[in-house]
Amino acid sequence: MYSPQDSTVYIVDDDVSVREGMAWLLRTRRLLSESFDSAEAFAAMLEQATAQGAKPVAQVGCILLDVRMPGMSGLALFEQLLANGVAKAWPVIFLTGHADVPTAVDSVKRGAFDFCEKPFSDNALVDRIEQALSLSHERLAARQQQSLLQSQLAELTERERDVMGLVVEGLPNKLIADQLDISVRTVEVHRARVFDKMQVKSAVELANLLRSLV
Repeated sequence: MYSPQDSTVYIVDDDVSVREGMAWLLRTRRLLSESFDSAEAFAAMLEQATAQGAKPVAQVGCILLDVRMPGMSGLALFEQLLANGVAKAWPVIFLTGHADVPTAVDSVKRGAFDFCEKPFSDNALVDRIEQALSLSHERLAARQQQSLLQSQLAELTERERDVMGLVVEGLPNKLIADQLDISVRTVEVHRARVFDKMQVKSAVELANLLRSLV
């Protein structure tokens, strides 16, 4: 079972006092964190992990991202994270000053999880972080389910796919046999193989599984 302690919070802020303070705060709630002093440093970590064949977003996480930083801004990094899908797997919480609130609100509309205005309430921020981590877990679990479903479908033969499509439509074996010009017994065999490969026990369960495929 998932717990927030099985995840990582990525702190991206050029202010060392903010990074250290956030890391300490997260430790008090038993949350692991990694800190980066610039957007470039965080982007480089992702690139290096990808180059080494790792899948960094396969693990639950979220990102605390400062809006204003020297060099690449938090907003520019956010654009990259939206484009490469990282922001989907790891929800982004912007850390912002008062002047940046309208920009942060706009970013939330475009896909950021939330924003927190400095100075922030420690407990409220950590509560939102845990909610972001829970969302990351849900999204990654859904992604894994989709991947499993795709691999199961890839194992089906063309004839099994034909039978599956008609089973999902609710046709009885006799009508399936007539449409495919095969025997009822052959339909029964293909139907059983489809259920076995897709790990379901009924046509309704199979239909619901396929409906979840995006």
